[in-house]
Amino acid sequence: MNLHEWEQGGDYLELNDGRVFFRVAGEGEPLLLLHGFPTSSWDFQAIWPTLTKRYRVITYDKLGFGFSDKPRQGDYTIGAHLQRTWAVLSALGITKVRILAHDVGNTITQAWLARQLEGPVPVQLTRVCLLNGGLFPEAHRMRPLQRLLLTPLGPWVARLSSAKRFGKGMAEVFGPNTQPTPQELSDYWTLMSRQQGQHLLHKHIQYIRERQRQRTRWVGALQHTLVPLSLIDGIHDPVSGAHMVARFRELLPGRPVTELPCGHFPQVEMPEQVLQALTQHWAD
Repeated sequence: MNLHEWEQGGDYLELNDGRVFFRVAGEGEPLLLLHGFPTSSWDFQAIWPTLTKRYRVITYDKLGFGFSDKPRQGDYTIGAHLQRTWAVLSALGITKVRILAHDVGNTITQAWLARQLEGPVPVQLTRVCLLNGGLFPEAHRMRPLQRLLLTPLGPWVARLSSAKRFGKGMAEVFGPNTQPTPQELSDYWTLMSRQQGQHLLHKHIQYIRERQRQRTRWVGALQHTLVPLSLIDGIHDPVSGAHMVARFRELLPGRPVTELPCGHFPQVEMPEQVLQALTQHWAD
């Protein structure tokens, strides 16, 4: 499915701070697919057709990403992303949902689980499956570009972004045997650079600081939630691969884990294996 087809199959929802792109298809129990940094809901296009045969599947581009608006002064904190996620689901009449989350989508999910532990939430999580992401700050290995974006030079680094640099950085976190095609890298850049979204990279990356500040609360949410929770991880990911799996097993013993021989984007690199693992994790 190409980018045009992906957009044509979706719609737009006007929120208080901008217009967001979303897609809904299928029938049955609601399932939310929540993308990460620095990509978009299109990450899930390979697993979308199969999942929509089993669930009512919802995904959307977070504000600042993909086909959604990219306001320069937008609020890109985890709390703001969570509120917008609830707004999208509430607009669709959804009050309970399963979730498959990736990267910063995991962090939003952790904040969601924390809020759910603390009291009522607008939309209740019923099951959680996480893909690669920085679940534990102490096990998250930042890339050089991420470190630069977090420095005072961040705004300048973001403005110097180009298709070539962006593509190189993306390819480096894929597995050695599951590399993206030139067309895929071009599509990633097309989505990122809409409305000059690359100029916001230094703002988006602040979620790493939030993870560090909220470590006790958000990791605690994973440890104490009663929501069934599992992990599917591409172990060749230099950011959150095998070392993140080891920490997951240490802090969350007994939770289901599937390791795949790929990089940071299992849903892109090994979609069939992700679907098989998800079926196993949610076998009941």
